[in-house]
Amino acid sequence: MSERRVRVRFAPSPTGALHMGGVRTALFNYLFARQHGGDFLLRIEDTDSNRFVPGAEEYIIESLKWCGIQIDEGVSVGGPHAPYRQSERKDLYKKYADQLIASGNAYIAFDSAEALEQLRNSYEAEGKTFTYNYEVREQLATSLALSAEEVEQKIAAGEQYVVRFKMPENKEVVMHDLIRGEVVVNTSTLDDKVLYKSADLLPTYHLANIVDDYLMDISHVIRGEEWLPSLPLHVLLYRAFGWEDKMPQFAHLPLLLKPSGKGKLSKRDGDKLGFPVFPLFWTDPKTGETASGYREAGYLPEAFVNLLALLGWNPGNNQELFTIEELIPLFSLERVSKSGARFDPEKAKWFNQQHIQRLSVEELTPMVQAELAKLNVNAASEFVAKVTSTVKDRLVFAKDIWEQASFFFDAPTSYDEKVAAKFWSEDMVKATEDVAQILTSIAEFDTHTIETAIKEYIHNSGLKMGQVMNTLRLLLVGASKGPGIADIIAIVGREEAISRIVNGKNALSK
Repeated sequence: MSERRVRVRFAPSPTGALHMGGVRTALFNYLFARQHGGDFLLRIEDTDSNRFVPGAEEYIIESLKWCGIQIDEGVSVGGPHAPYRQSERKDLYKKYADQLIASGNAYIAFDSAEALEQLRNSYEAEGKTFTYNYEVREQLATSLALSAEEVEQKIAAGEQYVVRFKMPENKEVVMHDLIRGEVVVNTSTLDDKVLYKSADLLPTYHLANIVDDYLMDISHVIRGEEWLPSLPLHVLLYRAFGWEDKMPQFAHLPLLLKPSGKGKLSKRDGDKLGFPVFPLFWTDPKTGETASGYREAGYLPEAFVNLLALLGWNPGNNQELFTIEELIPLFSLERVSKSGARFDPEKAKWFNQQHIQRLSVEELTPMVQAELAKLNVNAASEFVAKVTSTVKDRLVFAKDIWEQASFFFDAPTSYDEKVAAKFWSEDMVKATEDVAQILTSIAEFDTHTIETAIKEYIHNSGLKMGQVMNTLRLLLVGASKGPGIADIIAIVGREEAISRIVNGKNALSK
């Protein structure tokens, strides 16, 4: 028998913005598929019409695209198993629900929401918890307690019903998880989950995802830890359908934890704690609430993917920096952790800084120019490239260019009083005049020539190097910051540098 082709799916619900934990799930599926030469599918599980949010599906697709996660088959690209939205597949699920009823693995239940609520309340009054399972299903309004004729009459009369899975009583379900190993659950601890609802003619997640995974020949289901409690039901559904030979292998990823390490990182944590938890900016069309995104915060997609990859997975060595292409040959489920992964927002910034450094000046300059344009600063690409090259190692984000290099674009109009008090003196009046004259006469106006000429002057004049250099920095920048003096002078140019030195000298002399 030939080895089964690897086919994985990312199957989010369009109920709002895609959490970074969801993006990590998509990423791990994508890396696994690519490493094994398989297929990555995007399926939209929109059977819960009450929670559907307009624009959420488009947001999911755009997020994956920004991250460089390419969809082989599914929503937005099509494929041989279309349609890939469950709401467009709803006509096929009833057949499978009926199949389970016919085989004795499911039954019809006519209980109304009000009746179930009364039952729960009566149980609570006695200090008990109501569970819809083998203990009660034959005493309630179900096809297990009613005659076939009564069931047919109720359906014909238009009574709403659900189809519930008939969970076996007191059976050990032995399952294998590729991350957690053997998992054993006794069915007596499980309830009879709803699989299908006549009210909207739609399946629940449990039935729909099993049927779709089977029909789409999914080989591996890689999903979040929150779905681990559903694994026994899903395994039993495969067995009930007689599909065990086509049952995918399962892997449940660890939770993403808050920076404190206590509790799951939720959608509400981000802006509240001062960092994004969504890949892109999001506006909820129902409430108008907004949430920040990594893209809009200035993160490179490479950095975002890099930080996600190392949340719950390690490459087995000390390497921390990866592109998505570099991750593919290294990724393995064997190196995914069982325990939760704590998110560190400061480490996220470090990843972005490192990926900024990986960019060439030619790649980074357009990003810097775009940030400058937001401030109505328009400068020639060649000039911006020189500035970018000089301060690149100080940038965490491209938008940091103004904080780190605003003085290249705007001459100072004020001067740090503390720096002036420390370094400005009568001696500096003549010294700065001399430096301005030196800059006038230099033939080759480059960093090396400028630095050599200034240092030679300071040495020959018997002045202190630190005093002159710090004074020049104050006149050129307005404060005690910035790269080397010769770099600043070379970039702003001869006329601008001389003008700044003269204007600064005159201002401080007053």
